[in-house]
Amino acid sequence: MTKIIKMTDHNAARRFDVAIIGGGIIGLSVGRSLLKRGLSVGVFERGVVGSGATRAASGMLAATAEVEPGEDDLLPLTLASQDLWHGFAKELEAETGLSVDYRAEGTMVVALSRDEVDRLRFRHQLQTRLGLKTDWLPGSAAREREPGLRPNVAGAILCEQDHQVDARLVAAALKAAFEAAGGALFENTAVISLERSGGRVTGLLTEAERVEAGTFVLAAGAWSPQLVPDLQIPVRPLRGQSMALRMDPRMPALTHVVWTEQIHMAPKGDGRLVIGATVEERGFDQRNTAGGVFALLEAARQALPSMEDLAIDEIWAGFRPTSLDDAPIFGEVGIDGLVVATGHHRNGILLAPVSARAISDLIAEGQMSGPEAAFTLQRFSRNTSRLNEGA
Repeated sequence: MTKIIKMTDHNAARRFDVAIIGGGIIGLSVGRSLLKRGLSVGVFERGVVGSGATRAASGMLAATAEVEPGEDDLLPLTLASQDLWHGFAKELEAETGLSVDYRAEGTMVVALSRDEVDRLRFRHQLQTRLGLKTDWLPGSAAREREPGLRPNVAGAILCEQDHQVDARLVAAALKAAFEAAGGALFENTAVISLERSGGRVTGLLTEAERVEAGTFVLAAGAWSPQLVPDLQIPVRPLRGQSMALRMDPRMPALTHVVWTEQIHMAPKGDGRLVIGATVEERGFDQRNTAGGVFALLEAARQALPSMEDLAIDEIWAGFRPTSLDDAPIFGEVGIDGLVVATGHHRNGILLAPVSARAISDLIAEGQMSGPEAAFTLQRFSRNTSRLNEGA
C-alpha cells in the first residue's frame, strides 16, 4: 500500500511531497488534485506543457461513441470520467478565467453507404445492450442536423452525452491552475533517470539537479517505460496523424463531432476543424506522410464535400500511449515510492478527471476506489497466469 511521506527538510536537494514526471493532461490533472489535498508537488516535463499526446488529441469525450466489442470492462471507467468532465471544466475555467471550449452539441457516428448501415446498426445494438443512451437517425435526420454532410449519408447514431473540449486550451488552463495553486512546474526539463535506495525510488535526476520526493508519479505517456527499463510496463507508442482545416466560425461546416468508419471530425470554437487520426505502428517516428495525410483528406471529403474549399491550418502527428489491452495503467508497480498513470491509448483527454482521482486517492489515502481500482499493472500478470493455466 502506498504510504505518503511528507518532505520537510529543505537543506539539501530540492524536495517535494510528490514529483510527477510528465506535464501532459494526465500529469497536470494529478498534480492539481494533489495540491488541493495540501501536498507540495513538482511536475517535470521534457518539453513544454501539453506538447505530447495532449497537443495531438482531438479533445473528444466520447465514452459512448468509442465503445468497442470486448471493452465492457473499460466502459465503467470511461463513463465515470465523462460524468466528472463538466464539473472539471467549470472548475478549471473558474480558477483561471480561461476557456477550455467545452462543447455539448453531441457526437454523430454516420454511415456513408448502405454497406456501412449494417455495421453501424450492430454498433447501436451494442450500445443499447450496454445501457447507453443513443438515438438512431435515418440519413435525412442526420443531414437536417448537419446539412453539410454528403447526401448519401444512410444513417447515424446520435450520442448526445458525448461532448468535446479543446485539448490545447485544457492544457493551458491546467498549467495556470497548477501554478496558481502553488505547484512547481519545470518545462524543458527531461528526467534522465530515477534513483533507488533500499528498493525504494528516492530521487530523480535531470541534467541540472537531483530532486527528492516522498512519492514519484510516472505520467510520461508513451515514454514512461524508458525510465524504468527493468520493469515491464506494457506501453508502446501508436502514431496518429491528424490535421486541422480552417472554417468560418460564423458559418461552420460542422457543429457536432462527426465520426465515420475511417475518421472523426471535431469542430472547435476558434474555427478549426480537427480531422483525425491514423493508427500506425511506427515507434517514435513523428513524421507526417503523404499517405497518411491523403487518407485523412479523402475520408473527410467522402463525408463533407465542402471541406475541399477549406484552407489547411495545420498537420501534425502524435503518439498514443497504448497498453496491451488499450486501457490505462494506474497505481503501484512493485517499487516503493513509485506509482504510474499511463497507457491511456486514445482516451487520455476523456480519462483525465478519473486519472486525477485515482492517483490522488492512492497517494493521499492509500488506496484507489471506484472502477479505476481494476486498472493496475497487476492485471497483466493475472491474465498471463490464466493463459498459462489453460495451456
